[in-house]
Amino acid sequence: MTAEKASRSARKAKGEGHVRRAEILQAAERLFVECGYEGATIRRIADEVGVSSTALYMHFRDKSEILLEICEAGFAKLLALTEAIDAEAYSPREAVKRRLQAYVAFGFENPNAYRLIYMTRPGEAGGAQVVAQRVGRSLFERFREPLETLQVQGRLRTDADAAAQMLWAGAHGVVSLMITKPYFDWAARETLVCGVLEAILSDLISE
Repeated sequence: MTAEKASRSARKAKGEGHVRRAEILQAAERLFVECGYEGATIRRIADEVGVSSTALYMHFRDKSEILLEICEAGFAKLLALTEAIDAEAYSPREAVKRRLQAYVAFGFENPNAYRLIYMTRPGEAGGAQVVAQRVGRSLFERFREPLETLQVQGRLRTDADAAAQMLWAGAHGVVSLMITKPYFDWAARETLVCGVLEAILSDLISE
């Protein structure tokens, strides 16, 4: 064990159960992105946290359970953001815009979780795909609701489902490019995000 890992292990040896669990999730989230799901072994995650593999198994059955919890926590954050927007009396167009902004903000604030939830190849890590299909679908349907209202009002230039997919794809494109290509000379984040989202919204929704 290196001096750095020995120090980390000693420093974290007395962590409470819920603190240790959070440390495992944080380390695993980072390693899943850096090393891939297969490369992030239980031993590697345990070493990163500064515990034995046996100690890690006291908190999680296997790494698929760790991945599931990371993805579920990410979707829970997105759901909470959506519910907060729903609690306000926004117009349908503004509600759509606010949802998109919340989605983008989540991606930038939680880049590792975002990659695991939305950028994991099918079959690479089954847990991420399972949660995305189970929980992510309900989030998409919540996002589509104000677009359905706009469609009923005759203000949507396509159907609500297609519009929701176009808007999601646009928001995802901005987030995924900026977090995976940080070396590119991007325009200011707010300028780029607002410009892309407003362009799509204006094209899809009539006043």
